[in-house]
Amino acid sequence: MIIGVSSVQDVLENYKSSVYEKDVDQFLSTYAVDVYIFDCWGNWECKGISSWRENVVMWFNSLSEDRNILKVIFDEVTIEENTNVAFVHCAVSFVAHSEESGEKLRQMTNRFTFGLKKVNESWVITHEHSSLPIDMHTGKGMFDLK
Repeated sequence: MIIGVSSVQDVLENYKSSVYEKDVDQFLSTYAVDVYIFDCWGNWECKGISSWRENVVMWFNSLSEDRNILKVIFDEVTIEENTNVAFVHCAVSFVAHSEESGEKLRQMTNRFTFGLKKVNESWVITHEHSSLPIDMHTGKGMFDLK
């Protein structure tokens, strides 16, 4: 578990490394207990760390079952912060590779916004919002614009 995440950039680095390692506890360590999430997958929202944990466990288990490694790339990162509150927006690419061959299997890019606050001198995510532009003719999300 991460202790003392001293910068907002550390939160993003933890996100990347814990997804790659499929480490649920490490991933959740930088989320607030009362986190509120709007995600692109299946549910309108996740309220609280228990609800988010369920989604993360399913996500990481599916990666393990498919024998995939997922690399996360943050692009166009903008961080605004003051003493106790921070706001981040960026493009986040998820790139799946085969565990066995290392071959790139697929990639998608979402738009992300994070709201963070400082708790006991550590940054935690209190709100996360991922989104995709929608093709107005098909009504489907557009995963490959970036």
